[in-house]
Amino acid sequence: MLHFSQPELARRRRAACREMARQGLDGLLIFRQESMYYLTGYDTSGYSMFQGMYLGADGSLALCTRSADLRQARLTSVVEDVRIWRDREGANPAEDLRDMLESHRCRGKRLGVEYHAYGLTAQRGKMVDAALNGFCRTEDASDLVRLLRLVKSPAELAYVRRAGQLADEALAVANRTTVPGASVGAIYGEMQHAILAGDGDPSASRWPLGSGDEALLVRYHTGHGKVGRNDQVTFEFAASYRHYHAALMHVALIGKVDPRQREMFAACVEALAAATEKLRPGRTVGEVFDAHARTLMKAGYEGHFLNACGYTMGATYPPTWMDWPMVYTGNPQVLAPGMVFFIHMILLNSRTGLSMCLGETSVITAKGREAVTHAPRRLVVN
Repeated sequence: MLHFSQPELARRRRAACREMARQGLDGLLIFRQESMYYLTGYDTSGYSMFQGMYLGADGSLALCTRSADLRQARLTSVVEDVRIWRDREGANPAEDLRDMLESHRCRGKRLGVEYHAYGLTAQRGKMVDAALNGFCRTEDASDLVRLLRLVKSPAELAYVRRAGQLADEALAVANRTTVPGASVGAIYGEMQHAILAGDGDPSASRWPLGSGDEALLVRYHTGHGKVGRNDQVTFEFAASYRHYHAALMHVALIGKVDPRQREMFAACVEALAAATEKLRPGRTVGEVFDAHARTLMKAGYEGHFLNACGYTMGATYPPTWMDWPMVYTGNPQVLAPGMVFFIHMILLNSRTGLSMCLGETSVITAKGREAVTHAPRRLVVN
């Protein structure tokens, strides 16, 4: 059940070990499920409970998890040393984690910790710190694997491109089924069906999707109505394939079109072109945002766009498909071939109640960028 070859997984772990050596670390405590998947293939939703993985600078590997994930680890990963902490009243799995580290001779060593992890809540983080206090030295190494994951391998990019194909198929479904009287929830379901029927995965985020006033919301919310005779429907969604994501965003209009929305759409098209032109090696993430902001401000939309216009994408787990770096002004991250970014233009006018958005996912290549999802360049009107 490995989705990458063992040599590729081994190359990734060696890269992590080299980075540990560069930073003077003897090992890394891994709590991000994305990192576990990237380094070993381990694929589970069990990070909602306590689990931790250890990667030594010497390449040694171990996992501390629950009995429910034992077979998951055996079947989906290359980890051979799997330790189980037992569900019981008063259990302190951080002590089981410490015992695992003791067996790997980590006492007194310097370990990096992935503190920025959805599975490591503040309570669990304090529990880990207490268990390791006096046992070893720890420091935040949340970005060590994240930065390695930024540039995708050819095998990873193949999954991104397949996710893009599924997203484009879901877009076609959305544009075909968004008609007056249609249930927004039913449209959502038909789009999901296209992705899952294509051997895709449920995405790591719930999709922002809404009509009318709800078209101005860029977060998922419960309770969807029906498409009106004159309406606007915002779609922000991603397809996932082997956990690798590719996103799309646009607004479909129903019935009579407000001329102001045509102008908003034209501005989004121009801004997306300006931003994606900066998606090339040697540029910075901050330059991408600035190109988008200059274009929208020139068109008169100051105050109507967001403080970030995208983020990198890859293999992510719930609760979000967003990954760092975010695209905001001044971000110094230098772009390189093999990085993947979703860039979105979002205009929201609370006074008029009008929304217009446009976004797509691209792979950065040696000479520029390759779109893997394709946002419409003509206004969609049904």
